[in-house]
Amino acid sequence: MVSDTGGKESSESEPEYVMGLEKGLSIIEAFGMKKGPLTLTQAAEITGHTKGSVRRSLLTLCRLGYAAQNGHSFVLAPRALRLGYAYVVSDPLTKVAQPILEITSERTQEAASIAVLDSQDAVFVARSTHRRSLASGLGVGSRLPAYCSATGRVLLSGRPPAEVKFMLNRMARPALTPHTRTTTSSIMKEIEFVGRHGYAIIDEELEIGIRSIAVPISNTRGEMIAAMSLSVSTSRMTREGVVEHLLPELEIARRHLAALL
Repeated sequence: MVSDTGGKESSESEPEYVMGLEKGLSIIEAFGMKKGPLTLTQAAEITGHTKGSVRRSLLTLCRLGYAAQNGHSFVLAPRALRLGYAYVVSDPLTKVAQPILEITSERTQEAASIAVLDSQDAVFVARSTHRRSLASGLGVGSRLPAYCSATGRVLLSGRPPAEVKFMLNRMARPALTPHTRTTTSSIMKEIEFVGRHGYAIIDEELEIGIRSIAVPISNTRGEMIAAMSLSVSTSRMTREGVVEHLLPELEIARRHLAALL
């Protein structure tokens, strides 16, 4: 399946659960996993649904303008952007965060992002990149593994330790670089560091040459709702330099954002 639904079996038996909608959404998500056109066979394998039901869902998406057929393959149509855009324009956090990110990116000349936790990933809901910064092909909607990203570790630090351990034990934790921490114990130590110091920092765990630092964003009730990060080339700034120069900028941005939430 394309996502960890956490109790999907029981949900399907509920009278208000619409299986057809679940199938359609899972197919839309499958395009994101494949990152390209999908055949019926590929869509069925990714979603776990039968080829017949996948075919009906895809043809319905085509009829509604959310997908298009090209021979034996299907692709998402531009109308599909409406779904993601609806979240961006309706979420109070993204509305107030973007201007602050742009100011922070301009002040630091680095890429600034805000992410929320979605299952096992940190998902960018707002992002600003300076012309000098490393864009790395990331934008709003991009997903980073929570176990090895600065934003992800900050977001995990807001959960009870037992829950975090359970999540880590369930998720795949591949070594994306020679520096990636993959054991539950080593990742838990980094998450505990966030609790003690109020920030997370990673050195080339996601990508060689990239160093990132992140801080939590809380609402007026003190609940963590997101994480804000800055990323920099390791050739431009040391780990100590990131803490000395970028952490204060994140703190300033966080205070400005908190005043608006």
